[in-house]
Amino acid sequence: MLKKVFGSAVFGVEATTITVEVNVDSGIGYHLVGLPDNAIKESNYRIAAALQNNGFKIPGKKITINMAPADLRKEGSAYDLTLAMGVLAASKQIQAEDLERYIIMGELSLDGSLQPIKGALPIAVKAREEGFKGFILPKQNAKEAAIVDNLEVYGIDNIKQVIDYFDKGEALEQTIINTREEFEKNLDFPEHDFSDVKGQEGIKRCMEIAAAGGHNIILIGPPGAGKTMLAKRLPSILPPMTLHEALETTKIHSVVGRVKDTGLMAQRPFRSPHHTISDVALVGGGTFPQPGEISLSHNGVLFLDELPEFKRGVLEVLRQPLEDREVTISRAKFTVTYPSSFMLVASMNPSPGGYFNDPNAPVTSSPAEMQRYLSKISGPLLDRIDIHIEVTPVPFEKLSEDRKGETSVDIRKRVTAARKLQTERFKESDAVHYNAQMNTKQIRKYCILDDASKQLLKTAMERLNLSARAYDRILKVSRTIADLEGVEEVNGSHIGEAIQYRSLDREGWLG
Repeated sequence: MLKKVFGSAVFGVEATTITVEVNVDSGIGYHLVGLPDNAIKESNYRIAAALQNNGFKIPGKKITINMAPADLRKEGSAYDLTLAMGVLAASKQIQAEDLERYIIMGELSLDGSLQPIKGALPIAVKAREEGFKGFILPKQNAKEAAIVDNLEVYGIDNIKQVIDYFDKGEALEQTIINTREEFEKNLDFPEHDFSDVKGQEGIKRCMEIAAAGGHNIILIGPPGAGKTMLAKRLPSILPPMTLHEALETTKIHSVVGRVKDTGLMAQRPFRSPHHTISDVALVGGGTFPQPGEISLSHNGVLFLDELPEFKRGVLEVLRQPLEDREVTISRAKFTVTYPSSFMLVASMNPSPGGYFNDPNAPVTSSPAEMQRYLSKISGPLLDRIDIHIEVTPVPFEKLSEDRKGETSVDIRKRVTAARKLQTERFKESDAVHYNAQMNTKQIRKYCILDDASKQLLKTAMERLNLSARAYDRILKVSRTIADLEGVEEVNGSHIGEAIQYRSLDREGWLG
């Protein structure tokens, strides 16, 4: 007898429905076809033990299982439950009338209990699209799949529950989540707060501008000046994610299997990889491509501490994703695209010893050493970073003050107000949501300068020897500064402040 059961395979951040056809015929043998990997091939041992321990068995007949489309590579252990239900239904051990109306996924333990799977959210999205009635999966993943509306999601602990549901009609508990309520509940106050930072008013202002326009930023300064401290607090002033952004981000983290039991991600991601990271781990890839750090920080912050310590090749792979806001991983047989719209925050010491042209410094580096150290970061990469700022050590008087600085919540209010203006400005466009994403056409449209501002910018360009890309960056940053003030027109003071934030472009960095 032939029986069909449905599962799903995840490629990139999209799922593809897999039809599992089980045929039981006279003879003997177990044949699994349709390009399964080793984890799926081993499933018959897990299934046999799980059924045995729950009073069922794999029949001693010729069983042929095809996973269609047969030319698509399947991987992972998430098809155990799908195959087990197919074998039971095809060998008539259970009545399964409505089996074809459900997507069934889950990894079996030998006692029949279920282990969590990866990519439950993209699978649920696809199941709703294709008109399936419900989705049966392990309990740990039920929350993230229940984000999708108009789809019945059943989280289960044991295969016995699924068998009883189809065979005896025993009800399963449906997981229902009010997405918006869940989302708003989690917008709590951050653990890292800007009020902890003493002094550094100029840098806080920079962080505020970067957060308001989504600009990339690099902090340069000696050890102990507070670079890492400031970067860690950046997510606390970013505006809360919209529901659409939260879904997008959860989808990527779901593929990697990082959102068990949590459901929807409400906090913006903050990723801080170590400088020994490889380029594949950063952009994503592998034989079965997985998202890398830049995709996991989508809609959030990617923090690269001690930028020159990273391998040159690793930094160069960042160029294209910073520009295009997505990364495409190509293999011979297929191509996957992951979104990667992140804010890059980098920090670095100005020299290998950490101090810059300071006669009292404990370590001094020769100009040649400094030159070599700074040249690890290429010009094209620096060009893509909108704001460069020098962080100076905090004097003792400031450190010992009792006065609290401004809290993250107050700064976040101003940032959110500036973002609202931008959302309103770019509501016609699908790709652009904030100033840092503007293309040349939009820059010309929204950053109109008067004659005095033009002259100021022209002088700066000539004096500082800036590139055309740096020109665009200055205009974008000045647009954000104007938005924070709530002003329609960009004027000279905004341009002047934006030029200050291009310190690495200035001559005379090495004395």
